[in-house]
Amino acid sequence: MITSANPASLSGRWLNTNRDTRGISECVVTQDGEDITVSITAVGDNETVRWPIAHATVLANLEEEAGQRTIALLAKFDLGYMTADTHVRVNKGVLVIVLYFTFHDDSGRSNYLTREFFYRVD
Repeated sequence: MITSANPASLSGRWLNTNRDTRGISECVVTQDGEDITVSITAVGDNETVRWPIAHATVLANLEEEAGQRTIALLAKFDLGYMTADTHVRVNKGVLVIVLYFTFHDDSGRSNYLTREFFYRVD
């Protein structure tokens, strides 16, 4: 459910500021009424990998810096062998995605956290 704050600042197509990323290359945030979805394209070994579309929950993002009050999104992507819990927000015009990866495939890989930055292209 959308609160009185407007999530429109998050909507659009965003590209990673790091052209050499080995993580997420693109993020698209779409709003249709009260439904907000997040689409992610990741970098694969030989081609891009599209994650399943996730429905997002709108959060109030209260920053300690300068008393900023903005909107953030929470979205969970289930890729089968791992899940990615994401927190998406805009800070000074840059889309920031914090990802918490949890592995479920008995591969022995460690769960981890990462952060990526994006600029708007439309």
